[in-house]
Amino acid sequence: MVRILVIGGGIGGTATALALHKAGFEVVVHEAHPDSAEDLGAFLTLASNGMQALAQIDATDAVTAIGFPLRSLRVLDTTGAEVASGPMGEADDPRLRFRCLRRGDLNSALQKEASRRGILVRHGARLASVEDGPDSVTARFTDGTGASGDLLIGADGLNSTVRRAIAPGVRPEYAAQRVFYGYTRDAEPPGGGEQITMIRGSRAAFGYAVSPDGETYWFARVAGAPLSDEELTRGTWRDPLLSLLREDGGPAADIVAATADDVLVTNATEIPAGTPWRAARTLLVGDAAHAASPATGQGASMALEDAVVLAKSLRDTPDTEAGLALYEALRRPRVEHNIAVSGNISRGGGSGGVPRPREEDLTRLLDWDTAVVA
Repeated sequence: MVRILVIGGGIGGTATALALHKAGFEVVVHEAHPDSAEDLGAFLTLASNGMQALAQIDATDAVTAIGFPLRSLRVLDTTGAEVASGPMGEADDPRLRFRCLRRGDLNSALQKEASRRGILVRHGARLASVEDGPDSVTARFTDGTGASGDLLIGADGLNSTVRRAIAPGVRPEYAAQRVFYGYTRDAEPPGGGEQITMIRGSRAAFGYAVSPDGETYWFARVAGAPLSDEELTRGTWRDPLLSLLREDGGPAADIVAATADDVLVTNATEIPAGTPWRAARTLLVGDAAHAASPATGQGASMALEDAVVLAKSLRDTPDTEAGLALYEALRRPRVEHNIAVSGNISRGGGSGGVPRPREEDLTRLLDWDTAVVA
């Protein structure tokens, strides 16, 4: 049996382990964080394509037990007036509805599902280096231990240690926006349940959704120079953001004003298109390979797609090299299109103007019972 090491127990890494395990491979996850709750403060939205991928690895129930569904979208202008509205994704299918949830909760749910299926998730295992050999690949960890396998999957995120072994000169690039986010129970913004509201502000793109228990999840994307590490951790961004949002009408400023906890902020970043994904027995997936700015909201969903397509590619080809080559051929056009579109939006260019690549029908490609090759 092929033995596979997955470096990184976040969303993409654990989903990859679930998919590979379902395909019949022996897999172990090595996660640097000492528990499953990394990034508990951040939230994300899984789109219908991400939910479709979860369904193929039998993880729907584990994920729909947390967070809340989103069935419709409405758009407001700078005055707070509604300019557009409509259903989101596969709103009529409970399994495929968009879902809003905290990143740490999703990590925990997927890791618990992995453990339930007998997949080992080793916590506190921080990768130091990767050594490729003629017959195996070895991960060396900072605690002096090591693990060897037939294939190593780098799912260790934006600042991937595995990527440094494959493409040492590649670094995440700033994507022209700062991203703020937070939560409040003290706001009562307009809008229906199971709905996300987007506001096209004069100086910020703002979005919010209200959970069934009345907690408002919100984010703001603001153009500007990248923030330094010191600025990112200083925790005093609420008032500057409020000043900017108050230039417009609508509910955005009131939502942030009602946020008692520190406002969180990060730089939007992306991995350059064309970055190498594999070398010998090592492969990158998820943000380690193709991180995009958050403007399209597709980061987690793309990582979940990766998990299914990789497992099927390895399952349906005669050897590992053929499987990795097929996986890259199938995935690179789609994820690099997402990087380009999301980057365009972040830089103020809108979602148009980026040619859509020819690609396989996604539903067929993700369907577990359909071979990935004819």
